[in-house]
Amino acid sequence: MMCAAPSHSSPTVQPLISIRNMTLSFGSEIIQENISFDVRRGSIFAVMGGSGCGKSTLLKNMIGLLHPSSGQMFIDGEDYWAQDESRRSMINHRFGVLFQGGALWTSMTIGENVALPLEMFTDLPPKIIHELVRLKLGLVGMEHAINLFPSEISGGMCKRAGLARAIALDPDILFFDEPSAGLDPITSSRLDDLILALRDGLGVTIVIVSHELQSLFTIADDGVFLDAQKHTAIAHGSPTDLRNTCPIPEVKAFMNRLSSVSPTK
Repeated sequence: MMCAAPSHSSPTVQPLISIRNMTLSFGSEIIQENISFDVRRGSIFAVMGGSGCGKSTLLKNMIGLLHPSSGQMFIDGEDYWAQDESRRSMINHRFGVLFQGGALWTSMTIGENVALPLEMFTDLPPKIIHELVRLKLGLVGMEHAINLFPSEISGGMCKRAGLARAIALDPDILFFDEPSAGLDPITSSRLDDLILALRDGLGVTIVIVSHELQSLFTIADDGVFLDAQKHTAIAHGSPTDLRNTCPIPEVKAFMNRLSSVSPTK
């Protein structure tokens, strides 16, 4: 049984990202198989599910770090894994990634961290790069920390600095891996507000892996639910729709924080 919310996109509008019959595995161990879903342009799409279901593995496939065992991923209609390495690298320039913890280089200042992708992938002069770094940090409320090191700022500030680095190259797709992990409720709420502001202000499409339900209810408007036992996606829809209307026991239990469930067969 598959629980799916009604589609909010026009059938004539091509999705920005399309996953088709994708199988994720490590050797003979199947993590997830035959996953298919679309990510609408301008949406905040949540990858949901319990621990060990393959959320982060799926994200690594979507950003090009892991090759799927089978299946396809289309970016604006272009078959990503059918391209050569050079073309995939060009497509990757459309991606910005916020890893867990921010993944900042501890030996570099916050400004140097944000400048790194600009120095690696553009021919801009240092003065312009510095101005762009200040701009990106300003967008996330971190301009004051430009000369500080990661060890000198809080975990929430590291997340915002990591977000500034993720948008350094003006990507049109942002991938977030557990952005609220380790944050207190107030800091997490502020990060949610920032993510919404960036989506609305920059027009980016966001794919977010998270098990922080309150955050997902606040920001995500679509998503897919992965099941660790069935090794596939068993539900599609916004987190709110899945919480309120999905009849699948596993999904209902997770989205409503229930302690017990009678699995479907």
